[in-house]
Amino acid sequence: MPETTQLRLSDWGVIRAQGADAASFLHGQLTQDFALLDRDHARLAGFCTAKGRLLATMVGWRGGDDEILLALPADTLAATLKRLSMFVLRAKCKLSDASAEFAVYGLLGTAPAEPWTLQRDGAAVQVSLPGPGRALRIQAAAEVPPAAATMSAEDWAWAEADAGQAWVRAATVEAFVPQMINFEVLGGVNFKKGCYPGQEIVARSQYRGTLKRRLQVFETDATASIGQEIFHGADPEQPAGVVAGSGSRGGVTRLTAEIKLAALDGGSLHLGSASGPALRLRPLPYEIPPQD
Repeated sequence: MPETTQLRLSDWGVIRAQGADAASFLHGQLTQDFALLDRDHARLAGFCTAKGRLLATMVGWRGGDDEILLALPADTLAATLKRLSMFVLRAKCKLSDASAEFAVYGLLGTAPAEPWTLQRDGAAVQVSLPGPGRALRIQAAAEVPPAAATMSAEDWAWAEADAGQAWVRAATVEAFVPQMINFEVLGGVNFKKGCYPGQEIVARSQYRGTLKRRLQVFETDATASIGQEIFHGADPEQPAGVVAGSGSRGGVTRLTAEIKLAALDGGSLHLGSASGPALRLRPLPYEIPPQD
């Protein structure tokens, strides 16, 4: 097994939901089932608008008694916390920004495990992610992490793209219905649970075969930024997609992008403009189920 490397994800934060109704409240707001969440698993989840557009993506798990913790990119945390708080009403649930209490680490080279399984190490937790040997470790901010070599932020971003996984960031808020970033394939949507904001649109996209955009993995010899538009060489006026995540190594960038499926049928795709750096399509590390 390769050596484990780690990176402190300083651009991540943690929301705490505390109270007797914490799980049921989140169950009614997010795309995943939190009512049946046990202590040995985490949940990939999204928070949507009424139109089914993702405001945030996160990983949730049970903390202490009547407590759910949500780890998510910090640039979407404040707005997510504010909007979720609007819906608490009479629920016995207190939401707070607990980022100062926790440190979030990305790990590569960990022992193989099914995605979203959770291991506990005292007060710390380690959550398996999609992709070989990927995990998140969330621990007390003052705690010294287990000894491991340090990776670069670019190595972590490359591994995320290689796994075909993207998170909603500030630049992509409301850009995607969950399936547009393959969120349901990665375990982020439960289609059997009750209602949540945007549920009807997310379900319709799933069952009526109306999805025309998907996340794909590309390479390019240029640098790419999250939120940057992608164009088809034959259509310089209308963007064909948007970059969702990227990391670079040795002058090559591996990126995830939400893209029109029709744009993959022929021609070329380019970064920033129809004459910009060319993108090379790479195979996804998982299969997309066919639409009926």
